[in-house]
Amino acid sequence: MSLPELEEVLATATVVRLPMHVRFRGVMEREAVLLHGPAGWGEFSPFLEYGDAEASRWLACALEAGWEGLPTPVRTEVPVNGTVPAVAASDVGHVLARYDGVGTVKVKVAERGQGLEDDVARVAEVRRLAPEVRIRVDANQGWDHEQALAALQALAPYGLEYAEQPVPGIEGLARLREELDRRGLPVLIAADEAVRKESDPLAVARAGAADLIIVKAQPLGGPRRVLRLVAEAGLPAVVSSALDTSVGLAVGASLAAALPQLPYACGLGTASLFDADVLEPPYAAHGGVLTPGAVEPDRERLEALRVAPEREAFWRERITRAHALLAG
Repeated sequence: MSLPELEEVLATATVVRLPMHVRFRGVMEREAVLLHGPAGWGEFSPFLEYGDAEASRWLACALEAGWEGLPTPVRTEVPVNGTVPAVAASDVGHVLARYDGVGTVKVKVAERGQGLEDDVARVAEVRRLAPEVRIRVDANQGWDHEQALAALQALAPYGLEYAEQPVPGIEGLARLREELDRRGLPVLIAADEAVRKESDPLAVARAGAADLIIVKAQPLGGPRRVLRLVAEAGLPAVVSSALDTSVGLAVGASLAAALPQLPYACGLGTASLFDADVLEPPYAAHGGVLTPGAVEPDRERLEALRVAPEREAFWRERITRAHALLAG
């Protein structure tokens, strides 16, 4: 795909702000740019703290979706997990009630300002309310080595499917994985930040630092690049959301639908975290599965969710800088 001209890209851009009903990744609202190209809709929504080089990969994904189109699927359904943010155990039931028929739940742990007792209480409440679901935990590299060992020892009795990025870095994951094996703790390790934050996303596979990898369409530069990375890594992959709008979730689902194997439920059920979205109804799972395919945002909702002019200018400048990096 040839890079579309900057003027063409900016002419299609709509910047929106989506309110959230629960704090997730430290935010209560999510800003995103939707781009409408000749092949459909794409999303550009790098987190505010990300630099231009990282943001350029998110733009590459948006341009692929909008100007080249989605990859060819090999399946008609994508299973998804529910997500329980770092809420109090007493709020877990309210969060789970927003999901329709999911068989897997991801629980956020290692939240700053909380302790292991909070994590155990949250996971225990998920297990109590949903005794049949598979439970995975996501620490977002929030533990050090000793904290991770103590936490996974405490959480393992609840039957963890895997622990996502419990410690920072590739070496940290490899060391933890080796120690878990030595202690006979049957907890699989999934790499997330150690894949998308590294200059070489295949390094984690070469180091034997993980049992599976978490992949996200936007941070890794688009569905087709991710498909190549997964094939080269030779590890099972879970497609996850980057707190996308329904447009970005549809791109993620297209990636999951195109993977040759999909042994785990994907983290693409995050539309339930928003109070408003660019589609009505949002792109959400029914009976625990998503139906992959292109989506069409509601024009009235786009206008209702449009940001103030100064925020639009901020995002247009980000696109301009990211586009220059792609062109260079």
